[in-house]
Amino acid sequence: MQWEAVIGLEVHVQLSTQSKIFSGSANKFGAEPNTQASLIDLGMPGVLPVLNEDAVQKAIKFGLGINADIAPRSVFARKNYFYPDLPKGYQISQFELPVVGKGFIDITLDDGSTKRIGVTRAHLEEDAGKSLHEDFHGMSGIDLNRAGTPLLEIVSEPDMRSAEEAVAYLKAIHSIIRYLDISDGNMAEGSMRCDCNVSVRLKGEEKFGTRREVKNVNSFRFVEKAIKTEIQWQIDELESGRKIQQCTVLYDPAKNETRAMRSKEEANDYRYFPDPDLLPLEVSEDMINRVRAHLPELPAQKIERFMGELELSDYDARVLVADRAVADYFEQVVAESGAKPKMAANWVSVELLGALNKNDLSIEQSPVSATQLAGLIKRIVDNTISGKIAKQVFEELWASGGTADSIIDSKGLKQETDTGAIETIVDQVIASSPDQVAQYLAADEGKRKKLVGYFVGQIMKLSKGKANPQMVNDILARKLV
Repeated sequence: MQWEAVIGLEVHVQLSTQSKIFSGSANKFGAEPNTQASLIDLGMPGVLPVLNEDAVQKAIKFGLGINADIAPRSVFARKNYFYPDLPKGYQISQFELPVVGKGFIDITLDDGSTKRIGVTRAHLEEDAGKSLHEDFHGMSGIDLNRAGTPLLEIVSEPDMRSAEEAVAYLKAIHSIIRYLDISDGNMAEGSMRCDCNVSVRLKGEEKFGTRREVKNVNSFRFVEKAIKTEIQWQIDELESGRKIQQCTVLYDPAKNETRAMRSKEEANDYRYFPDPDLLPLEVSEDMINRVRAHLPELPAQKIERFMGELELSDYDARVLVADRAVADYFEQVVAESGAKPKMAANWVSVELLGALNKNDLSIEQSPVSATQLAGLIKRIVDNTISGKIAKQVFEELWASGGTADSIIDSKGLKQETDTGAIETIVDQVIASSPDQVAQYLAADEGKRKKLVGYFVGQIMKLSKGKANPQMVNDILARKLV
């Protein structure tokens, strides 16, 4: 039987405002428990919420970034449910009238094709507190620092058909919110969380299957694994003749399984109604235009510019643009080094990102700054060092800091560009290799290209890697006749 998955994501993004959405409490991560919870956050009787304008502007910014409709009038509602980390007994959210309406995000798939994923809505709401279990034996602690943190919940259309498409969509959102500077998107700290709605149906069917919601998945890797696991579970159930029951599930990465938390009926019992303490949110055209005027260059635009102006390949451009900090680093390297963009792209995407990944570091934590890398590339461009020597210099920059020039001088790594000195080494290698010379002279053009590698290797060995490779090849081509 040929099954097809139907996937929609609900992405919760914590907005990087200075204060919370309805109170003046600090909106920071990592403070001691319950030190950033005011009377408003605690839901004390008689307190009144006041809407944070910066949160509204950040929501509008996101809406404009995904070509969405911005509602001129939206309403905050009370979503009623009981949970220990929800002190008021309700969550202030938006229901029927969200601030951001329909939009879309284009994703790039592994085969290079593009697929458009619809965004149903993005609405503002407050976050709940956090239950703590680790330090309490037989009990749970409640930290209300997170209560009232501004969230933007981004709800997609059920347009994704595989775990890979879902991850590509989630990465696109992560990139957009970072470029817009509305959130740091740190999934490990909970700044971006994802609920995955998954169902399966036979290929060719119009009607959706019964969906199950995988709650609070907090990494790209776990999103992919959770969705794949859930898809396979549902297929196995259906092929065994059982029915899927709509419910909320958790993904257990240790066991690589999804586990039901609670059943979920079609009709929710949250009893939404407009919050009487908050007036409807009215967004003027003037406000939208002010936000639009300060929109940065977004990932799709930057990719297009890198391919057009800088003549990078689609692959190179996408690697560099995926993270705004990496793209900014790359552009600084190009500006300061004077190198061709392709050379700078290779050093950033291969050497630098490779070292960062190996050491599990972000670009912000890089031991080698853009200025340091630009200084290194300058010395390749002006033939002070070869590309091979440059890798030694990069390793030293990574380990010890300093500048490329100081490392080149202190370790005597300057490239040999004296024609006479190189020619002497070439003559020495040719004289000591009569058999290889004979093979070279007897070979056709194709084999000669392979055989010349022997001579280059011997010359580089004698010169301790300092001979200019281009000069070596030019002199060899003239002598081996």
